[in-house]
Amino acid sequence: MRSKSLFAPILLVLALAISSSFVLAGGLGSAGAAQGDRFGNADYITVDQLRDYLAFVASDEMQGRDTPSPGLKIVAKFLATNLSRWGLEPAGDDGTFIQNIELNRSAIDPAGTSVQFGGRSFAYGEDFLAGTQAGSATGGIAYAGHGWVIPPKEINPYEGLDVEGKFVVVAGGLPPGVTFMELRQGTRGVDFIMPQTYLQEHGALGIIQIPDFRTLSRWEASMERSLERGSVEVAAFTGDEEEGDAGTFLTIIPSLSMLEALFRGEQMNASRVFAAAGGGENMGEPFEFDADKTITVEVATDVETTHTQNVVAIQRGSDPELSDHYVAIGAHYDHVGVGTPVDGDAIYNGADDDGSGTVALLAMAEAFAKGPAPQRSIIFVWHAGEEKGLWGARYFNENLPVPADNIVSQLNIDMIGRSKPEGDTHRANADLSGPNEVYLIGPKVMSDELGEIAESVNDSYLQLDFNYKYDAVDHPTRFFFRSDHVTYAQNGIPIIFFFTGTHEDYHRPSDEIEKIDFEKMEKISRTIYALAWALAHGEGRPAINENLPPELIQQ
Repeated sequence: MRSKSLFAPILLVLALAISSSFVLAGGLGSAGAAQGDRFGNADYITVDQLRDYLAFVASDEMQGRDTPSPGLKIVAKFLATNLSRWGLEPAGDDGTFIQNIELNRSAIDPAGTSVQFGGRSFAYGEDFLAGTQAGSATGGIAYAGHGWVIPPKEINPYEGLDVEGKFVVVAGGLPPGVTFMELRQGTRGVDFIMPQTYLQEHGALGIIQIPDFRTLSRWEASMERSLERGSVEVAAFTGDEEEGDAGTFLTIIPSLSMLEALFRGEQMNASRVFAAAGGGENMGEPFEFDADKTITVEVATDVETTHTQNVVAIQRGSDPELSDHYVAIGAHYDHVGVGTPVDGDAIYNGADDDGSGTVALLAMAEAFAKGPAPQRSIIFVWHAGEEKGLWGARYFNENLPVPADNIVSQLNIDMIGRSKPEGDTHRANADLSGPNEVYLIGPKVMSDELGEIAESVNDSYLQLDFNYKYDAVDHPTRFFFRSDHVTYAQNGIPIIFFFTGTHEDYHRPSDEIEKIDFEKMEKISRTIYALAWALAHGEGRPAINENLPPELIQQ
């Protein structure tokens, strides 16, 4: 326990040593003079600066920066300490750089969690596992095979099946002939409906998820996780329809012995159902259990309050009339923490996702703080919880420190550190951008005028290759909706998302600093800085396009 209490101060000392090296070196700002009249201090941002900051943020000591976690909190302190030393204005809570986000952590209470069926009582851990949604319900049982609805292929296992008021057994996996690649290219709710979504919308009480071999092999670890870490949600979002909460909906995973008891005397036996787990042709037809069979599920949880945090700072503008208008620049500084080991490595460092955006934003904040002040103010936001469902960005947009109408635009930086290696034929790297290329997402959907400003800045500065491949709300990857910028767009703020593409190391422990293209990252960071500088000196706010998609029209 003591080693943990000493860990944070030691790392902060190391972090300050890293940042101090830039102050002592003293020469980085001089390179900006050539561009100073046009783009402020853009050339202050350098490869060495970005590399040193990323070496800290994406280090093993940060343990993958999960939300919430000690590693994420240390990075927040690292950011806030540097912002304070550079003289930026805090814009978090109570005069600090930290915007606190209250979380509810729910862990299973095994004493109050049980299943009653057929005159027997089944115990948590020994006989079943459960999700952390608390509640109690009694109802009949139905079997729905894979449980997916795929309208384009006329797949619907619920036809003729009454699921209202029942617990529904789902084998898992996908329907025969359907791949996850197909689903990724489709639109949720239109091209596919997930089992839980369908069942919640049609009045089911919960899901009984059949275990597969992988689940059984991790039974003890899953039980310990649910007892110790549980699940976490933003307190302010609890019960929100946008979070998909449609009332109590319980989830259990039975052991093989409990599965045998459930299916005894039914159309399918437990052995066949278990063989069907995870997909395949042998799932059998959906059916309703004997009408006399009912099951009672009780799930109790212990709920505690914890916190995570956004980091927010302002570079105040120099023009008295324009300084209360802002250019927002953001990145998420969380990743996915510690997980399943791959080749012996369990730390998901997230050097590209989104360590690259995190340190690019930090370098920009330093460049603005140490260079000439723009006319408008710049607001820098490091969002937590992007990997959990855009938590930090959504919370920030619902609790803005400045009026939304005063934010001229938002520039989002998420994964700008990779280039496709020459001759690379790996399928997962097929859409990585080239050494001088970056994807822009948002201007063609949200604001053509903002896109024109970006093009003008780029043409007169570093001349990156702008690629608009993903700039559409109906692109199969749905990248427009998969990072923090979308919460600003839904708040009526013009946005651009800068991105270099997914790759074979995406959400894997191998997303390490050694694979970052720092020369490219420097050019993108300087370009975003230059764009922010131009926006901070422009007239008015970039016009929002007419005929916005329904998802972006403010209610």
